[in-house]
This record gives sequence, structure tokens and C-alpha cells, in this order.
Amino acid sequence: MAVDATKAASLAHANTNDLDPWFMPFTPNRAFKQEPRLLVSAEGMYYTTKEGRKILDSSAGLWCVNAGHGRKRIVEAVQAQVATMDFAPTFQMGHPGAFELASRIAALAPPGLDSVFFANSGSEAVDTALKIALAYHRSRGQAERVRFVGRERGYHGVGFGGISVGGISGNRKMFGSMLPYVDHLPHTHNLQEMAYSRGQPEWGAHLADDLERICALHDPSTIAAVIVEPVSGSTGVLVPPVGYLEKLRAITEKHGILLIFDEVITGFGRLGKAFASEYFGITPDMMTIAKGMTNATVPASGVVLKQDIYDGLMNGPEWGIELAHGYTYSAHPLAVAAGLATLDVYKEEGLFERAAGLAPVMEDAVHSLKGEPHVIDIRNIGLMAAVELAPIPGQPGKRGYDAFLKAYEAGVYIRLSGDTLAFSPPLIAEKEHFEVMVETLRKVLQTLD
Repeated sequence: MAVDATKAASLAHANTNDLDPWFMPFTPNRAFKQEPRLLVSAEGMYYTTKEGRKILDSSAGLWCVNAGHGRKRIVEAVQAQVATMDFAPTFQMGHPGAFELASRIAALAPPGLDSVFFANSGSEAVDTALKIALAYHRSRGQAERVRFVGRERGYHGVGFGGISVGGISGNRKMFGSMLPYVDHLPHTHNLQEMAYSRGQPEWGAHLADDLERICALHDPSTIAAVIVEPVSGSTGVLVPPVGYLEKLRAITEKHGILLIFDEVITGFGRLGKAFASEYFGITPDMMTIAKGMTNATVPASGVVLKQDIYDGLMNGPEWGIELAHGYTYSAHPLAVAAGLATLDVYKEEGLFERAAGLAPVMEDAVHSLKGEPHVIDIRNIGLMAAVELAPIPGQPGKRGYDAFLKAYEAGVYIRLSGDTLAFSPPLIAEKEHFEVMVETLRKVLQTLD
């Protein structure tokens, strides 16, 4: 009884201004809680802070609010769904919206990618894709295909599968053993050869040839899949060199290895097409999707896979489960409602095409920062761009962090990745938004130590 009374008293005195209980993700907690940045509402291109200041969202939240904030159609769809059916199990059961959303996503995907497995986050989508790859090869009598190949500086979420195939050292070093049997391609970032490139760099296609070295080292018959982001986002917008992805596709096909594109960031219009695979004209065997799938209104993700992979798993007795995998909230009714409404908004407003038209405007704007203090590279593709700063000796990431804070104080939220500042605005952005983003950062750069 004493414990219950203590708990009740604690709840009665819970204070929304007490910042200690929340252990924040990917955040320097001690610094944040000394000077918190609290957002209380959002509409269109802007957040509003607790103090009432408007903050231009140059990052679409976290690469995810592609249609802009507070879209009435999406909000109303979610409201209607929660009033109709708040939850439906998807183990041994289904609901019509999930099948409709899967069908519409498959229709947007490259030809042949006709099946969708739903999850809830990009991390879950990656782990799902890796498991599907293993199960598929096993179902074909190739159980020896257990290896995965990721890439240095790749980001594939924070599950143990994702950090194993991922290549960001800071996301791995604290957590001991990874998945076994994982190797990594070299990253494609080379300042000497590709600084200030617009779109795809001309140098670097040969880096894909390292996959042949990995195949020779391990025997290609032991490799289940290669997973890469078509454009590496969270590590600082690393754009693939001309011909690089084509080489990866050719080598994987040659050796019977599955190719997985992590399109969690690049999917749903970020490059001016439904998916980066369409933009580059390369069809992978699977794609992971999330973020823009529901405009981030409700968490949701998925794996889009080739029909022959799905068919290859449809074996055993018909009453038996073909893939022992899934999540309680897979195809959650609210997420499905948000997804269907989001796809309607994209189509009716032509937002993918709009993004393609805005890309040259954003390119010119960000490249105007060349020559500003501390800038050592600018790169872009579609509605993604990065401004890389020279690190402070002995304090990597400090200059980028300072720039991020000063930009926020000046009214612009910019995505931070070490000493790289990334732009990925909602697809509804106007020319004047790009001008504010860039001119704010220009003034910030001129004040940095």
C-alpha cells in the first residue's frame, strides 16, 4: 500500500516542465535539458515553439513530412478511422484498408515489385527485409546464403540487423556483437574527387567493383543480400556516382544475390519520383519504405518485394505460416488510413512532379553558399542537399552543432549530422522558403568560430 500511495502522489505531482524522465533519442540530453527546444504545433512549412516563435522546417521533420504539416485530409482520415475501428489484429485476420494500401504502393513501385509486408518503422522494415532474404534463399534450397553486405557510412535504422549492415561507427561501437557474417562496401564520399558536385558525381563508379572482391573473399554462394541506400541520407546526403548503382545491380544479378534498396528517406517523392529506384532506372529485389508513406502522421513502414520472392515463400501446407515474422501493429488501421490519405494528397497535388521542378531551384540556392566560411563541400540531388563544414580540430561535430543551434535561434530547423547540415524540405516548399533557409545559414556561417 505504501508503494501505491507513493506512486499515486508522484502521478498527482507530475510536471510537464520536468524534463528529466524522458531519455531522449539521438540527443545530447544534458545540453538539451539546460536549454530545451520545445515544439508545440505545426502547420504547412512551419513549427511553432512553446514561446510562440515560428520555425521554418527545412528538414520535413526527420525526412518524413513530405506533404507538409497538419494536412487536413490526412488528419480527418485518421480521425474517422479511430472512431470506426481503433485496432484490428493482422495475425490470422485482416482489414480492407491494408489490402488497398498494399495494392496502391505496389502500383507505385517498379514493375515486378508486387508484394508489401507492413511494419512500423524504418528499422523494423530493414530487419524484415533481411529476414525475408534469408528465408527466401532457404526456401530455394540455398540455406548457405547467410551473409549480408552493407556499406560504410550506411544508415539502416537501429535494430541489431540495421546497425550490423549499417556503417556509421557511432551507432555501432557501444553495442558489442553485431549479426555474424556481415561485410561492408567502401563508402562513396571523396572530397578530393567530387566536392561541390551537382547531382550525381562523375567519379566513383569503380567503387562498386569492391563487391566482386567481397564475393571472391567469402564465395558469392554464401551471400544472401546487399543493402544500400540509393542516396545515403542520415550520414550527410551522399549521392551515388554515375554508374555506381548500375554496377551493384549487375554484380548482384551475376551472383544470384538479392539487392535491397533502403528507400526509407528517398521514397515518396524526395527525388521527384515515387522512389529513387525509378529516378535511377534500377529495379532492386526489395525496397524498405517508411517516413513519407504516411506523411509521418502515424508511424508505418514496409518492405516492397518482387513477386517471385513472395511466391518462393509460399510453400508447405496451406494452413501453415509461411514466414514466422510480423508485428502487433503491422498495418495498424490508423496508419493505413493515414497512408491512403497521404497517397491521395501526393497524387491530387502532383507533389512528386512538383519536387522535380523545385530541385534546380534548391540546387542553385544551396550552391550559392560555396565560399562561405568553413564550407568544404555542397552536394545535392532532388530535394536533398548537404552543406559540409570543416571540423574543429579535436572537436568533430562541434561546429555543425553550433551552426544547428544558431540556425534554430534564427528561425530555421536544419537537420544535423556531425559537421554536415542537411536540407530536405517538404515537397510543398516555395522559392522564398529556400531563400530563407540558405540566407539564414549564410549569416550563421559568418558568425561561427
